Amino acid sequence: MSDTPKFEVIDRRKIKAEEEKEGGHSAPKEPEQKAPAAPASGEPSPGPRLVVNEARRDEAEDAAPAKTEGGAAAEPGLLDELPPAPTAAETHEQKAAYDASAQRLEDLIRAQNPGVGAQPPVGFEHLVQQFYVTAMLQMGAGTQEGQRPRVDIMGARATIDLLGVLAEKTRGNLTPNEDRMLQTVLFEARMAFLELTSMMSAPTVPPIPPAKK
Repeated sequence: MSDTPKFEVIDRRKIKAEEEKEGGHSAPKEPEQKAPAAPASGEPSPGPRLVVNEARRDEAEDAAPAKTEGGAAAEPGLLDELPPAPTAAETHEQKAAYDASAQRLEDLIRAQNPGVGAQPPVGFEHLVQQFYVTAMLQMGAGTQEGQRPRVDIMGARATIDLLGVLAEKTRGNLTPNEDRMLQTVLFEARMAFLELTSMMSAPTVPPIPPAKK
């Protein structure tokens, strides 16, 4: 079984449709719980136990991955667990609502801070820069003088690998300037990772004993 953390993607369109159908004011329903069986007389009372809803347990069993011939459960990929893709109309409606909400937020910030100008549109270079800054911070960059660097070497590796995935998936779809920036940032991040891991794996040199008088 893989140690990769799992997360569930919730289709909010279904939740929104149910809220609109019920008037939007329905209170969340409490899950039905199965009462635990009473212990037999003379037996010690059991400690805390997990109560599983029967309906949800049946759904979980139905949705359990099929086992292979060797008996190991075949884990479905993340893409197989995603809800259906939104339609073009749903995407357009959501994008318009998102842009309007973001504009209201920006107007509110500028009203409270008149000196703040309009925010520039987010581009591909901002995405690459975000990954690069995150990786460098995870490798201890930006530590104040006199403080011990806090290094998350595995987190840095994951961030650098994401930059590699981005470079692979966007190959042939970038402008020359975008491609040069991405390749440069990826090269610099990998070099910093190599230097740091070399320092971490280097043998510790014992201190030189003081000379005898």
